[in-house]
Order: sequence, then C-alpha cells, then structure tokens
Amino acid sequence: MSRLNDAILRHKNAIFFATLAAALLCAAAIPLVQINYSLSDYLPDHAPSTMALRVMENSFSDQVPNTNVYIPDVSIPEALTYKKHLEGVSGVSSVLWLDDVADIYQPLEMQDTETVEAWYKNSGALFLLTADTEDSVAIMEDIREIAGKDSILLGEAVNHATIQSVTMEEVSRIMFYVVPVVLLILLITTSSWFEPVLFLIVIGVAILLNEGTNLFLPDVSYVTQATSAVLQLAVSIDYAVFLLHSFARFREENIGTEEAMKKAMDESASAIAASAATTVFGFLALTLMNFKIGPNMGAVLAKGVVFSYLSVMVLLPVLAIRTTKLMDKTTHRSFLPSFDRFGKVVIRICMPLAGAVLLLMVPSFLAQRNNAFLYGSEGVHSEDSKIRADAEYVHGIFGEIQQMVLLVPDGDVVKESSLAAALKQVPNLTSVIAYSNTVGAQIPPEFLSEDQISQFRAEGYSRLILGASTSSEGEEAFALVKTVREIAKEYYGDTYHLLGQNVVNYDLKATISGDNLIVNAAAIIAIGVVLLITFRNIFIPLILLLTIEGAIWINLGIPYFTGSSLNYIGYQIISAVQLGATVDYGILFAQKYLNNRKSHSKYNAARMAVSDTSGSILTPASILATSGALLGVVSSNGVISQLGMILGRGAVISSGMVLFFLPALLILFDGAIQKTEIQFQSSGRKHTAESQQAAYQMSGHRGN
Repeated sequence: MSRLNDAILRHKNAIFFATLAAALLCAAAIPLVQINYSLSDYLPDHAPSTMALRVMENSFSDQVPNTNVYIPDVSIPEALTYKKHLEGVSGVSSVLWLDDVADIYQPLEMQDTETVEAWYKNSGALFLLTADTEDSVAIMEDIREIAGKDSILLGEAVNHATIQSVTMEEVSRIMFYVVPVVLLILLITTSSWFEPVLFLIVIGVAILLNEGTNLFLPDVSYVTQATSAVLQLAVSIDYAVFLLHSFARFREENIGTEEAMKKAMDESASAIAASAATTVFGFLALTLMNFKIGPNMGAVLAKGVVFSYLSVMVLLPVLAIRTTKLMDKTTHRSFLPSFDRFGKVVIRICMPLAGAVLLLMVPSFLAQRNNAFLYGSEGVHSEDSKIRADAEYVHGIFGEIQQMVLLVPDGDVVKESSLAAALKQVPNLTSVIAYSNTVGAQIPPEFLSEDQISQFRAEGYSRLILGASTSSEGEEAFALVKTVREIAKEYYGDTYHLLGQNVVNYDLKATISGDNLIVNAAAIIAIGVVLLITFRNIFIPLILLLTIEGAIWINLGIPYFTGSSLNYIGYQIISAVQLGATVDYGILFAQKYLNNRKSHSKYNAARMAVSDTSGSILTPASILATSGALLGVVSSNGVISQLGMILGRGAVISSGMVLFFLPALLILFDGAIQKTEIQFQSSGRKHTAESQQAAYQMSGHRGN
C-alpha cells in the first residue's frame, strides 16, 4: 500500500487530469442511462406473471388494459363519440366501454344493472384503455386533451407517466437541497471553511463516476436512480473526513506536505477500507434478492461506495496538496461543544436505559415482521396527492376498479364459455369479456373481421378480460387472484396464464417476502466477518450487530405501532442499508472504548468513548438523517419519500443506540470481551487494526 501511495503522489498531475476527464465523460453519459419505471419488470423470470406477460407479448398486439378514463356529464351518444376519438390516440391499442358488453341501443333499464353501472353511472362514462407505457407521458397528455379538463385518468399507465414526468425531475431538486445542508453540517463540525467544499468535490466526482458507469448496466430502476446519489453522499463523505484529519495531524509534526499526506494515506487506508467494506457488504446483500430491483440497487450502491473509496484515496490527496494554503487560510475553531459532561450523563443512565431498550426490542422485532405492507405501485402516490383524491372520487361512484387478463388455450369454445360463466359467479368480478359472450360463440370465425378476432384470439390462445371491484393489492385483491387461478386450473390445468396489476403485486409479495431472511442473514454474516477481522474479538461483533439490528427493529416497528402501511421495497432495502451504513458508528465507538480500556476502568473507558466520539458520530448521522428527511419531504413519489424518511429516522435511532445502549453492553460484557480476543499471527492484520484505530481517533474533530 505504501508503494501505491508513493505512486499516487508522484503522478499528481496525471491523476488530476485523468480523473477530470473520466468525470466529464461520465457526466455526459448520465442522460444516456436507461431508466426503468416498471417494478413488474424486476420480477424473476420464473414468476407466473412474468411468464404470462411473455406469452401475452408473443401472442397479442395489445397488453393488459391499464388506464381508466372517467368523463362526467355525458350521454350515451356522446360517450360513443369520445370512445371513437380515444381509439384514435397514437399509443392506445384498445378502448372498451359499455357497448362492448351490452346492447346500448336497447333501453338501459332493460339491461343488467350491475353490468351497466360498471361502465356508465350518474351520467358519467368510465372507459377502459390499453396504452403503451413506453411513451406514457405523451399518451396521457393526448388522452386528457380529448377527454377534457374535468376528466379523471387512473391506472397503471397513469402511475407510470407520473413516475416518468415527476420523479426524475425531483432528483436534481433533491440534491439542490441536500448539498447545501450537508455543507452547513460540515462547516459546523470541521475546522476549516474550505475543507467541506473539498469533501463535496471529491464525493461529487465519485457520484459522477458511479452514475455515468450505470450506462454499462441493462437499465437502472427509477428507485435506484432517485436515491443512489443521495445515499452515496450520505454514507461515504466520512471517508474524506478520516483522511483529511489524519493529514492535518501529521502536518502538525512540521514535516513536508507530501510526506504528511503519505503518512496519512498509509495510516487511514485500512480504516477507510474497513468502513467502506461494511457498507459495501450491506449493499451487496441486496443482490441476493429474487426481486431483481434488489440486485439492481445493490450493485449501483456498492459500486458507488467503491468509487467513493477510490476517489478519497486517489483524488483527495492530490487536491489536498494543491489546496493546502487555502485550507490554512480558512481555518477556524470548531463550533462543536465539549461532550465531557454528556459522557458523564450517559454513563449514569445507560444501564437502566439499556434495560428499557432491551424490553422495547422484543415487541419491535415482532412488530416489524407484521407491518401492513404495500408491494406494488399503490405506494407511489402520497396520501395528499391529487391522483389519490381523484381515485377516491371515481371509486366512490364505480367502486374499486381492477383489470385482469386470462389467457387459455384456444380451440374449445364450450369449455371457454363454461369458464366465463364460472368466473361471472365470483363475487368481486364485475365483468367478464370473452369471445363467447361478446362476439358470439355461434358465429363462425370466417364471418368476422380480423380486428374482431384479434381482440380475443391469437397464436393458439383465447383471451378473457376480467373487471374486478378490488384494489391492486391487499387481502381482498390477493384472494381474488387465488380464486381466479383456482377456477382457471380446474378447466385448463397449468396451461392458463393470468395477468394484471393485482396479479403482479401478488407475485411481488411472494417473491419479496421470500427474500427477507436471505438478504438479512447475508448482510449480518458478511459484516460480522469484517468486524471479526477488524477487532480480532468474537464478542465485539455480536454486540455491535445487536446494537444496530436493534435500531433497525425499532425503526421498522414504528409503522406498525402508528398504524401506517409500509412499502415492502423500502422495508427490505432499509434492513440492509441501515446496517451497512450505520454500523460504522459502533465500530468507531467500540475501538475508542477498547483503546481507553488499556489504561482505564471500564466505566471511565466508556465515559471517555462517549465524550471523544459523540461529535464524530453525530456528524455522519446528521448528514444521513438530513439527507433522508429531505428525500422524504421533496419527493412526491411515495416509495422514494418513505424510503428517505425511514432511512433518516434510522440514522437517528442508530446513533442514539450507539451513544446510549452500546456503552452499557460494553461495560456489562467487559469481562467476556477481554477473554475472547483472537490472536492473529499476521503482523499485517495487527497493523491494519492499529492503523484503523488511529484513523478513527483522528475522525474526531479538533475542537474536542
């Protein structure tokens, strides 16, 4: 490592210009990254919905109906005119309305009331469209122009268009708010006006490199795209703080600038690598998810941490040497207070507080496993959004609206008619549109137009379009999926295919729920191994993992106690991210405690650890908490907003657990800790632990 550091300092100019060129290239590549806005695309290939979608795409030109258009105050003739215009919208492949399931030229009073009121009620018409989601924003604008300003658009294609038009616009706005706040926190907690700017430049370059190299991935989910830059900034800026504070300490020894930087790089490399490793392993655990948004997000976030590590260890030394005079001119006293009195208070109350926390952990663990979860796009819209208000208005008239498509082997019209009749008896199915009951089973296909046939038959499959009075997820919606699948299986065995947003969400639930144990176990084991190597002690990793896992349980148990629904994507991601991102707080505290314990009693060692590390822990915790909170406030996307709020809250809880709960555990199990140290023969590993200890100590701020 020393030889590599020498090479970095020898080739400062080459590194500077090479990094600048790479950053510019990656910045240019960012707009070219393919963003995927559909969560269903990340279902595993073996999921029933994925296979059904593949069959649908190969057999029929249009897909599952995905848009509801409600137009108020229209007569039957006017509704037919609207339908004709909607059919002419580019990107709309089909439009269904009452005339497709009933004879509208007969008095409506003579028709089946339930059938009529599913499409036309209180002089309002509800149309069912199939729209292309590739250009959903433009298509929805064209539909709204035809339907009029009083119309209401709902459905998966509308959600898709909202995500496309709003979420990505918010990414830059989020960073616009986050960067100044992070800068303010760093200005308060560091001892130079220029250092925070240097930190942001270095991590900013790492973010550009990470975002630009996403071009080499098949695509990036919108959740990943919207959160990765904020998370990368929040979890890795401390690496720069470690190195620069170590550099400042060696400069106080009155040695040359380059020599001071070389020693700082040698000393802090292992500390930064260990800190980065815990975060990387936490993110990489997401790649074990069957739900492929996990591998997508895990790969991007882990890659970002690696780029941050490289940027700090390669670019920061070059920039720091070039700007040493500027840092010296902008030095100021630390604005952080002394935490000596705080340390004394913590030691007095930590034992009873730890008992209370342990009691709280049990119900929190059970609560976070029994949250009310959202699995699909229901959580995209915030509670006070216009789309939710519009949906509630339309649902108040027509009830819940959900569409499904059932594909069965073509060829047996009698069996298909029997299936349609059986499905009509299912309570929550409001309509069943099939070849047999729409075109007429008695009419030979050769007497029908190609358009009439292609709506229902193609490539060996017959298609039934089902309307349901349920939402896209929840117990009722999922029970309906199970019922329809059971009925279809009675008639066609395993040769049928069912598709719809509630079906996709049902499969999402089955897929994501199975991922939880694997992802959490992998993250805990991987980080536990890093901690074992770092501390050379069996008991310390167990204590640290209990501390951070306890913080995660409390954090994710809060929605249960408050009666809030929790998006399962956020739940799964937070479990891994909070562990990987905040275990560093515990590492810093435990190392300081062990160092103090060599010459002090366990109580004094814990008190000094609280006093010495509070500033260093509160700085990254404040950055992560603030970044998460801003993500939650600024984003109108419910999934991203909730993810940010929970992550920000998790940073606060984790830092609180480390400062109040961990001291009690270290004191309580001090004897076991002293007896479970593992002696490695390798002097290199001993040096790694010692250098990490020194660098972590230097991450404390100069005012303390």
